Amino acid sequence: MTLEPPPAGPTDLRLAGPRALLVEFDALSDVVAHHQHLVEHPLDGQIDVVAAARTLLLRFDSRSAARAAESALDGLSVGAFSAGDARTVEIEVVYDGEDLDDVAEHLGLSAEALIDRHTSRDWIGAFGGFAPGFTYCVPDRDPDQVPRRSSPRTQVPAGSVALAGEFSAVYPRESPGGWQLIGRTGAALWDVSRDSPALVRPGDTVRYRAVSAEALTSSHTAEAPDAPQEPDRPDEQGERDAPDDRAVLEVVAPGMRTLIQDFGRAGLSDLGVSRAGVADEAAMRQANRLVGNAPGAPVLEVLHGGLTLQARGTAVVAVAGAESPLTVTAEDGSVRRPRLRSPFTLTVGDRLELGAPTAGLRSVLALRGGLSAEAVLGSTSTDTMSGLGPAPLDAGDLLRPAATAPHPVGTGEPSTLAARDDDGAVVLRFTLGPRDDWFGEDEVRRLSDQRWEATQESDRIGIRLTPADEDGGPLERSRDGELPSEGVVRGALQMPPAGTPVLFLNDHPVTGGYPVIGVVVAEDMHHAAQLAPGDLIRLAPVDPDTLRPTSSSSTRTAEDRP
Repeated sequence: MTLEPPPAGPTDLRLAGPRALLVEFDALSDVVAHHQHLVEHPLDGQIDVVAAARTLLLRFDSRSAARAAESALDGLSVGAFSAGDARTVEIEVVYDGEDLDDVAEHLGLSAEALIDRHTSRDWIGAFGGFAPGFTYCVPDRDPDQVPRRSSPRTQVPAGSVALAGEFSAVYPRESPGGWQLIGRTGAALWDVSRDSPALVRPGDTVRYRAVSAEALTSSHTAEAPDAPQEPDRPDEQGERDAPDDRAVLEVVAPGMRTLIQDFGRAGLSDLGVSRAGVADEAAMRQANRLVGNAPGAPVLEVLHGGLTLQARGTAVVAVAGAESPLTVTAEDGSVRRPRLRSPFTLTVGDRLELGAPTAGLRSVLALRGGLSAEAVLGSTSTDTMSGLGPAPLDAGDLLRPAATAPHPVGTGEPSTLAARDDDGAVVLRFTLGPRDDWFGEDEVRRLSDQRWEATQESDRIGIRLTPADEDGGPLERSRDGELPSEGVVRGALQMPPAGTPVLFLNDHPVTGGYPVIGVVVAEDMHHAAQLAPGDLIRLAPVDPDTLRPTSSSSTRTAEDRP
């Protein structure tokens, strides 16, 4: 890849939700030059800048900042990309991927010829994204075009070497993905203990070398990179029973999954690190407010109830979010049922149980003083996509307050769960674009005219939706071909070829290769976080400036945007 001056300016600007812009360029060299400039000289209100194959995704802290950026980008003076301290990185690969033969057949090659083609080129790191350590690399000559899978795999093994479009990359850890798998490596692509956590950085030269499975396992430790950071836990000698003046709660049962969360990691999408953070921010703010904490104090996010805690000292807690019954059993066997969304006290020996929700999916539990946890990249949040942050809670874990609460406790408050419309659906407001032009007007209209249902294939990364009405169905594209990978935001409604949306939540990949037909507004994402399998959803298009209802229409272009 040759990155020579002068870089050309943007060819188009598209909205990606009210607070983000997708900026299009003709060439990858223009993308990386503008990316380097905007990292070093951010625009007012800029939070993230994510480079991709032909686009930059710019995310801002307000709608007004996004609007101002449109004008600023038109007159931006950008110099040529500088590779700086680029290196050469060799990666050993066992070429036994599930898709090796299919990719070879698509390119009109034998499997052996494809391996030779992959290893005989130099690959240049172009940009990061998707996940920490996942670096998109382009060949130094004769790029191929390899289509993605029509439907992404729900899990791709760590170390998988893959192709898509003109790019080659390695999956740093187990994650969903739609690329074609041709091999595997034991190299650690991401390690936060290194000065530069990513093994491959933009500008680096990558050389793949074919090895046997025996050679790979003998010369590399095939560890999943960046395992989640473990919280404080007792050792096997019984430290669980040792005195600890700070521990006020012990986990008896963690339920289906209980995570420590705060507001997440802003501004690191460029490294492939999504924001993560608590899924229901309204519930977190409410729970923290009730116990007198600052809004961003770390909390517990409990999936579908089942959490049981025992008090080792006096603790003031509050539970918000899902409608989960609460039961406190004292040491003498007496039982009380605290109210949701109201602070209550636990004393030594009290056992608190969160039952299965009758509405909603995730409960948020706040401890007065906040939860003590080690910060990773500036946040105590657990990111299930990248593996950053504390591990999910386990039986025997001890919970400690982080600090003295700055405010007095509050009083009971109403639920933050979404009201349902007449047919029981949760209404989520969204803005069209940036890729609604991949669908005809009738198909765009059907996105909001028909109801959708949340499926079982849902987690903190995203919610797969399926048509809920008998006369409804998947959406059909009006455009064939592959979309080059580009940045995506929380709330994106990504559309694989199967025609059923995936609504991205907090742990979503930073980039994706399927068109995004619309973006659910940030103000409604706490409602999306509470969608349980089987819940009905109605998507309501709104104006990006006013968030008021509007008819479905194509995304405004740079020419007709005010």
